[in-house]
Amino acid sequence: MADPLRRPAPPATTRIAAKPDEGSTPAARALGLWAYLAVGVLFGTVITKGEVISWFRIQEMFRFQGFHMFGVFATALPTAIVTVQAVKRSEARTLRGGLIRIPAKQLGRGVRYVVGGVTFGLGWALTGACPGPLFALLGSGVGVIAVVVAAALAGTWTYGLLRPRLPY
Repeated sequence: MADPLRRPAPPATTRIAAKPDEGSTPAARALGLWAYLAVGVLFGTVITKGEVISWFRIQEMFRFQGFHMFGVFATALPTAIVTVQAVKRSEARTLRGGLIRIPAKQLGRGVRYVVGGVTFGLGWALTGACPGPLFALLGSGVGVIAVVVAAALAGTWTYGLLRPRLPY
């Protein structure tokens, strides 16, 4: 008998669904990858120059000794809200021409957010870096962060494997 409190697992789809252009060539796909790489390098440069990847800035934030990181978050949140709304309303397309659709978020019980937040916070506290700057740290020469990148990838893979069986 099925547990009435347990919802079925959502289908294994991505948050941003896009149908690729059927006529795209390998050269066009490679050009698109270069564009994504360029955006990633630009993002890494901005967060490096903005000291967002600095362990000292992160420590300063957790000790409530400085506003720098809180200011970055206070800027990033409204920017993300406006950007997502613009993408939803403008019928934006991927580099391959597929329509970008962002489905409504399926809200669950609070357990998933508490477990996710605690896991994220523990990882951040243990490594001194959240997932965003990991590749920027690696690119800026912090070689030991490769262990953290490998652990983050293993954790993401494990979550994907276990997600259908999780109780939320």
